[in-house]
Formats: sequence, C-alpha cells, structure tokens
Amino acid sequence: MRNAVVTVFGGSGFLGRYVVRRLAAAGARVRVICRHPHKAMHLKPMGEVGQITLERGDVLRTDDLSRFVEGSTYVVNLIGILFEFGRQRFGPLQAEAPGRIAEAARAAGVEQLVQMSAIGADPESDADYARTKAAGEAAVREVLPDAVILRPSVVFGPEDDFFNRFGAMAQLSPFLPLINGGKTRFQPVYVDDVAQAVVLGLLEERLRGRTFELGGPEVLTFKELLEYLLETLGRHRALVSLPGSVARMQAWFMEFLPNPPLTRDQITLLGHDNVVSAGASTFADLGIDPTPLEMIVPSYVHRYARRVPREI
Repeated sequence: MRNAVVTVFGGSGFLGRYVVRRLAAAGARVRVICRHPHKAMHLKPMGEVGQITLERGDVLRTDDLSRFVEGSTYVVNLIGILFEFGRQRFGPLQAEAPGRIAEAARAAGVEQLVQMSAIGADPESDADYARTKAAGEAAVREVLPDAVILRPSVVFGPEDDFFNRFGAMAQLSPFLPLINGGKTRFQPVYVDDVAQAVVLGLLEERLRGRTFELGGPEVLTFKELLEYLLETLGRHRALVSLPGSVARMQAWFMEFLPNPPLTRDQITLLGHDNVVSAGASTFADLGIDPTPLEMIVPSYVHRYARRVPREI
C-alpha cells in the first residue's frame, strides 16, 4: 500500500479516525473527503507531513464525485448517520450516495472499494436505517460486484456513542432504561478491529466480492451490557424496563433536540437482535482475532466512575 492513494469518504467520524490511522501506518497517501475539514484536523498528525490531506466535499451538494476519486488506487466509503437531522437524511446518504461513489470509483479505474454497512441491513426492514443500508449495499454491488462490504455490530471504542452515552447517564440519573426489557442481543466490536478489516478488504484479492459480518467475541443482551458498564463504573442504578410503545412516545419528543438521545427509528432497531448471522463470513475469514470488551472499555469509561473519597 506504500504510496497508494486512498480516498476515504466520511473519514472524519468515529470509525474514520481509526481507518485513516491504519492506512497511514501502511504507507498510503490518504485523501479524506468531509463536509467540514476544519473539524478533522486531528487526522493530520496520524501521518507524515503531507501524507493525509483533507478536502471539502458534500455528497449531497456535488453531482460529480469524479474529482474526489481521480488518481485514487482505493476508495473507502464510511458515510452513515445514526439519526436524521437537517439535510442529513437516510435515503440520500445511505441508499443513494454509495452507488454514486461506486460509479465514480469505476470511472476512475479504482482497484478496490470497501463499503461500510451494518449488521441488520435488510431491504425488508421496518427501520429506515437498516433499509437504506441495504439499498446502499445493493447499489454498490450493481456497479462494482467485486467491492467488499463490511457489516459491524455496535462498535465500541474511546469515542463511541454507546458506553459513553450510558456512562454519562449513569452519572446523573438514578435509573437506566431497558427498552423492550433489554432483551435485544448485541455482539460489540472494537473499532480498531473494524479498521483493520477495512485495510484487508482493500488489499487482499481473496476477499473481493464478499460481505463480512463483524461481531466481537461475546454476545450480550442490552441489559447485560448496561450491567457490565455499571459494574465497571462501581455504580448502582436501577434498570427500569420501558415498553416499546412508551419509548417511542418519548423518542418522538426527543427527535426535536439537536442531538437526540433516542429516536423512533432506533427503537425499531432495538426490536431486532444485532448479531452475526449463521453462515456469514466473519472476522475468522479475515484472520482477525476480535478484541474483548474487557480489554478496552474500562480504559475510557473510568471518567464516569464513582469517585471514592481518599483516606486522610
């Protein structure tokens, strides 16, 4: 990969910083396309001078994406949102943009494209998030059949939106909500393991045209994840079961907030398990040994832990 040019769409986000770091360490010249380059300056020190460049680009405002991928050896699309806000809508970003990026990559003669999707992507899903993720996969496959598609479960790491969100809630609230009783199963995956999978997906010919579901070594229910977090923090909080109907009503009001803690679409997603399906290609097929929660999570949630007074 040394001196290869890799264009990364959506590289300024949580997963993006780990992908960019991995690519830079492999010797690639990384071109990050993002709406607000000034908010992605933290990426530049991950490489040598000039190795990582930031370019302003908005796939919703640009009809012609060819200038972003011109001269690229590889392309990675990490664009995705967890909830809709302003002009950022599931359809244009997750269903339509992947196909347009793939078309630009094909026209530019790019060697390989990796498309980031999610476990649960399903054209028949009742959740907009999952349905548009599936549409994006299909659009990429139609244009570039050899593309590699990655479907991670809930991703954890120092900047995640799961353990950090509930850790902050545990500091302030006497209880944490268990939507639908907290029975939904997850297979949390470490963000840097996903980034490693991206690099392998670009480089290894044996992986071309395949879809991989990426889950960590443990399957835990939503309730078990919150219990693990509280135990790690040394906090005792009531876990209160919240029926889906009540949660949806509350989420409707939350959606008026700039950064809603919960949306109705997320409530719908929580009605389905988020684990690797039987027979799917996984980390094992990539040769990656996924990282357990216990090795990473305590290192960054400690700021939410109960403070024990020091003895004098």
